[in-house]
Amino acid sequence: MAKRQPEPPPPSGRVRMVLDTDTRNEIDDQFALVHVLLSPAQMEVQGVYAVPFVHAGGNPRQGMEESHAEILRLFGHLEMDPTGLVFRGAEEFMGAEPRVIESAAVDHMLALALAEPEPLYVVAIGAPTNVASALLKARQTGLDLTDRLRVVWLGGQPYHAASAREYNLFQDPVASRLLLTDSPSLTHIPCHGVSSHMLTSLGELESHLAGRGAIGDYLLTLFRHYRADHFGYAKEIWDLAATAYIVNPAWVPTRVVPSPRLDVDTLTWVTDPDPQPVREATMVFRNPVFQDLFTKIAAHVQTG
Repeated sequence: MAKRQPEPPPPSGRVRMVLDTDTRNEIDDQFALVHVLLSPAQMEVQGVYAVPFVHAGGNPRQGMEESHAEILRLFGHLEMDPTGLVFRGAEEFMGAEPRVIESAAVDHMLALALAEPEPLYVVAIGAPTNVASALLKARQTGLDLTDRLRVVWLGGQPYHAASAREYNLFQDPVASRLLLTDSPSLTHIPCHGVSSHMLTSLGELESHLAGRGAIGDYLLTLFRHYRADHFGYAKEIWDLAATAYIVNPAWVPTRVVPSPRLDVDTLTWVTDPDPQPVREATMVFRNPVFQDLFTKIAAHVQTG
């Protein structure tokens, strides 16, 4: 990979973007996808890609298909048309070595990146298999994505942490490592201490989502059924940190630092002797993010 250009500033104005999501893995991706689809003033959504994941007894293909079905379900609850926007992603992880995992998502992502001079923002909130496959395929086929692709990835831990281990990262550590070396632009949103600020509770969601149409009731039901006991409990809606960065970067402060390298055996950050510039998020201000989401859901229901 050639040396990256200086890391560009955060997004400003309306951007074109795609969301890469393991939507049925947990309950936070659903909130993030709704946030994206209800933010047309800040982003033109040109694609939503299903990401593989594995739960006990499952496999990556099953996880991807469950994600794909959940994406379509959310479009339905919002009464939006998914035609031409929703694509299946990888059916397996990269494994021990970098390799292209072909999928409709990879081809669509590359076609979009090259279709217009304005950069395409790829907001990745799952294992980065699709994104890393697109980057590797571009390298292997001589496609120049400089100034064409800007990756925003939520996963891993802050660079000062003793371990980088986190679900999105360890599902496909080879793909996670490749983001740091091959992305023409990378904004990394870590979990503990950053997106972990995105806490909410059943009481808050009951106040602001109950009766707000099919989508409000669905998100509330997901949260309510996530656990049996909600006494004194708040849950992270991690992935909203990534969509918040696109809606208003001031809500997600960042700094440009030399990229580390991911040791895929120990899942730790190590010094890269030839680092690339990377934009690392250092904080998320959760209040305006949830206020923005609740306001947009209420407005959507009123005008729907």
